[in-house]
Amino acid sequence: MNLLVNSAGFGLPLAFERNDIEDEARHLRLHVEVPMRLMHAALPGMLERRSGTILNIASASAVMPRSTYGAVKNWQVQFSRWASGAYRPRGVTVTAVCPGYTHTDFHARLGLPRGEEGIPDWLWLEAPRVVEESLRDAGHGKAVSVPSRRYTAIWTAAHLAPSGLMARLAARGR
Repeated sequence: MNLLVNSAGFGLPLAFERNDIEDEARHLRLHVEVPMRLMHAALPGMLERRSGTILNIASASAVMPRSTYGAVKNWQVQFSRWASGAYRPRGVTVTAVCPGYTHTDFHARLGLPRGEEGIPDWLWLEAPRVVEESLRDAGHGKAVSVPSRRYTAIWTAAHLAPSGLMARLAARGR
C-alpha cells in the first residue's frame, strides 16, 4: 500500500444533548479509533519501503469548538501533525485534509438534500478540486491541507480569533 485515505465518517443530525449517546460514541470511534488503527496497520510497510502517503480527511470544523464532530476533526489534525513530523524524515507523508463544505453525499445522509442545507453557495467546494489540492499539498509534504483560498482565510482567522469569540460563534450551531 502506497496511499491510505482515511475518509470514513458521518455527522449527527441533532444537538449533542439530543443525540443518542451510543451514536456519539460510535461517531467518536469511527473518526478517531478507526483512522488510528488503519494508520498503525499501513505504517510498517510504508516505513520499510521509505515511501507512502496517508491522508486523514479532517475538516475546517477542526478549528471550531463544536461538539463531537469538531473535537474528533481537531484530533485528526493534531495526530496528523505529530505523525507528519515523526514519519516524514522516514519517507512517509501524513497530511490532515481540512476542507470546508464539499459537495458529496455527506449532507444528504443527514437528511439535507443538495440545495437545502442552509449553507451559502459561496462556501461550497467541489470534490475534485479538494482532491487535487489535497494531493498537491501532500506531495509538498504539508502536514495540513486546507483546500481553497476562502477556507485558508477562514482557517487563519479562526486561529487568530480569541477563543471566547470562537466559542460564542460555535454555540450558534451543533
